[in-house]
Amino acid sequence: MDKDTQEFYDRLKVELDMSNTWPAEYLYKFIVPTVNDNVIRVEEAFDCMGAVIKTTKSKTGKFTSISVDVMMKDAQEIIDKYIEVSTIEGIISL
Repeated sequence: MDKDTQEFYDRLKVELDMSNTWPAEYLYKFIVPTVNDNVIRVEEAFDCMGAVIKTTKSKTGKFTSISVDVMMKDAQEIIDKYIEVSTIEGIISL
């Protein structure tokens, strides 16, 4: 992980800890190219966590937006999920 990415996650962790009491519900939002198994890979990352997942394809069908509403135990768990899905080609975290 490069220095800028690490700094971003460090700042995010501080912000999450200041604004939440753990465990807390967290809403992830991603956009992925609608190719290969991108959507399935995001869904599988949250498998068995009781997550509510909503997907919406773009008008052209080239991209899919994914919202994941899930209870997370702490800020580090949230960051770990971002890192886990960051390996999906073309994913954008909002």
